[in-house]
Amino acid sequence: MILPTPEGRRAFILENTRVQSPPHTPELVLRLADEVTPIWRLTEEALQEIGLPPPFWAFAWAGGQALARYVLDHPDLVAGKRVIDFASGSGIVGIAAMKAGAASVLAADIDVFCGAALALNAEANGVEIAFTDQDLLDAPPPPADVILAGDICYEKPLAEKVMAWLAAGRAAGATVLIGDPGRSYFPREGLTKLAEYQVPTTRELEDQEVKKTAVWTLPA
Repeated sequence: MILPTPEGRRAFILENTRVQSPPHTPELVLRLADEVTPIWRLTEEALQEIGLPPPFWAFAWAGGQALARYVLDHPDLVAGKRVIDFASGSGIVGIAAMKAGAASVLAADIDVFCGAALALNAEANGVEIAFTDQDLLDAPPPPADVILAGDICYEKPLAEKVMAWLAAGRAAGATVLIGDPGRSYFPREGLTKLAEYQVPTTRELEDQEVKKTAVWTLPA
C-alpha cells in the first residue's frame, strides 16, 4: 500500500466528494460521495491496493445518521462530557456530539483517509475534534464518559470483538450508545433500544431507500 501524504488525502477528498447534508441530520454538512463504486475504485488506485473495504468515510450510513440524530435530540447525554466516536468514518456522530455540547470528542478509525475526512467535516461544521488512527480494540477503552459507535457489525468476528470492547467501556463507567440498521451480526440480546428511526438512504448503500434503524445502549 502506498500511503498518500496528508495533503494528498485532503486533496483526494476535495476532488471526489461534495458538501451535502445527510437527510436525517440536515443541520450538519459533510463532504460525501454520490456513488460507491467510483470512489471505491479511486481509493484502491490511490493506495495501489486491490480488495480494500468500502470507503466508509465517504458516506453517511444509516446507523451513524440515526445515532447522530439521537445525540442532537438528546444533548444532555453528551453535554460537558468526554466522548469517543468509535469507527468514526465521516465523523458524523462525533460532530453531532460536539454540536450538542460535548466537552471533547476523540474520533477513532483505522481507515487512512478518515483523519483528513474528519478534519474537513469538522471544519465545515465549526467544531474541533481530536483524531487517532490507532486501533483502539488493541487495548481497554480510553477514559471517556460516553462511547458512541455507529454501523459496527458488518463482519461476525469484528462485531464480537467490538461488542466485547464496548462492554469493557460500559463496565468502566462510560455510557455506550450504538446505532445499527439491523446488520446481520448485530447482537440484540443484552441491549436496550432507545429509539427507532426511518432513515432515508440509497440503494447504492443499502437494500432499501429508507432503512429502519435503531439506537441501542448497553445497560449497567
